[in-house]
Amino acid sequence: MHTGSIEAPTPRRPRRRLSPLLRLWRSLTSMKTALMLLFLLAAAAIPGALLPQRPLNEQKTTQYIADRGALGTWMDRLQLFDVFASSWFTAIYVLLFVSLVGCLTPRILEHLRAVRARPVPAPRNLTRLPRHFEDTVEGTPEEVAALINANLRGWRRATTTRPATTHRPTAAVEISAEKGYLREWGNLVFHFALIALLISIAADKLYGYEGTRSLVADGTQGLCNTSTAVYDSFRAGSLVDGTDLSPFCVRVEGFDARFLPSGQPDMYEADVTYTGDVRQSDPDTWSTARVRVNEPLRVAGDRVYVLGNGFAPTFTVTFPNGEQRTQTVLFIPDNLQTMLSSGAARFDTPAGLYPDADERRNRQIAIEGLFAPTAAFQGTLLTSSFPVPNDPYVAIRIYQGDTGLDTGRPQNAYSLNRALIEQGRLQQRAQVNLSPGQTHTIADGTVVRFDGYERFVSMQVSHGPAQNWVLLSATVMLAGLLVSLLVRRRRIWVRLVPVGVDGQRRTAVTIAGLARTDQAGWGEDFDQQARRWLTQPGPKKRRPRRTSAMRSHIRTDLIS
Repeated sequence: MHTGSIEAPTPRRPRRRLSPLLRLWRSLTSMKTALMLLFLLAAAAIPGALLPQRPLNEQKTTQYIADRGALGTWMDRLQLFDVFASSWFTAIYVLLFVSLVGCLTPRILEHLRAVRARPVPAPRNLTRLPRHFEDTVEGTPEEVAALINANLRGWRRATTTRPATTHRPTAAVEISAEKGYLREWGNLVFHFALIALLISIAADKLYGYEGTRSLVADGTQGLCNTSTAVYDSFRAGSLVDGTDLSPFCVRVEGFDARFLPSGQPDMYEADVTYTGDVRQSDPDTWSTARVRVNEPLRVAGDRVYVLGNGFAPTFTVTFPNGEQRTQTVLFIPDNLQTMLSSGAARFDTPAGLYPDADERRNRQIAIEGLFAPTAAFQGTLLTSSFPVPNDPYVAIRIYQGDTGLDTGRPQNAYSLNRALIEQGRLQQRAQVNLSPGQTHTIADGTVVRFDGYERFVSMQVSHGPAQNWVLLSATVMLAGLLVSLLVRRRRIWVRLVPVGVDGQRRTAVTIAGLARTDQAGWGEDFDQQARRWLTQPGPKKRRPRRTSAMRSHIRTDLIS
């Protein structure tokens, strides 16, 4: 019976178990995958540009979904109406970021090793390279090598002396030189700037916000950036809860709109006063500024833009007991070419005029209609012929009844509740056209007067904490791209072998060049450039200084 030692089985290497993960990591961090993810990110952003987005316009998005029934519901489940905050868009964004970092980190380490390494030694047969030059010059190999090194200023060089071999009976001096490492630096800078740009955009989306508010441009209304409730619409980043907004106040003192003869807007300008201290109530201490289109007011780290404008008619309602209610209400432009605008106003009855609560509620006044800055009539139908208020008119319907003010439910500020009209709770009493100062009296003695109008301005407050980083990243990206496109990567090798002709010290020179990129070829002047490397550099020509006499002579020649 044979008794021998039994070898223990070799344990499996854990690396083999991780090999699928390693292959997956290598596939993810390849440049091919990064380009595919970049293309996929651009394609994924298309629905965000074509479909209404819920953060921008909740009402329009809801109506879009309702109009398409089941299709709209499935599109909403796929997060197509909030693309840039969707899980699938975020996944592509994160994968692209990881792929770029994993792809570029090894490249920069490899490039650092290449920069620190010596230039590649000369090949054995230089004449086999596409570009080569041969000549015999006076001097020893050491003297010629010193001359070539002087002419290769700015190249990374290495000079070595090769001993004699069976193929070369005499020793030779070889020069290896490289140029164009800045090209790879530019390529790396471009890609790392792209990563910085992605991070900056993500930070802007997470910590940024935008709010819009319409203000009457007569100095009576102001906007203090203290709460999201002060805005007509507000879109916040995922990490913004509205409790830490940049504190400032702004008030519109005046507005000027210029139009072309065709009616197209030429320029909007708003005169504003502002302060970065919301506790400062004295308006005399506020600063003044003029805000124009694409020239925002910058205050407290935010930007205040002028988005649009319109007209705000003023109506006064005089009730039968003589009490008056006055409102200046915003009318939204329906036609930007002529600024024909529409809107509505609601007036509650004075306290004590009607003892019965139901009667008081049924005596409320509502106005709905059109405002034309330059009136044009087709019979009694009012239109506008020009956006400048040369002949302002309103065409209004006067309603009496329950306007819905007592229900506490939110209503559209620019139109009446059609359900109240259809139910007969709000009844039309008159339909009239009025110019400033004209009035109309309904059956119970209530008088409605059109007093005139004010201009209103739509202001947008935008907070982007990473906007400067976005600009810097984009600038660095462009600089890196230009460097990577313009800088040429080249290598040359020089072999110097001594030859004796009639006792003179002469050297056989062989120069070969290799371009590292297809678009950086040597062209047809390689031989001429090689001859320049073998030419003794002459002294730099100094530009002669111009004397006063020479300058006056040049000016005389130019005048003549």
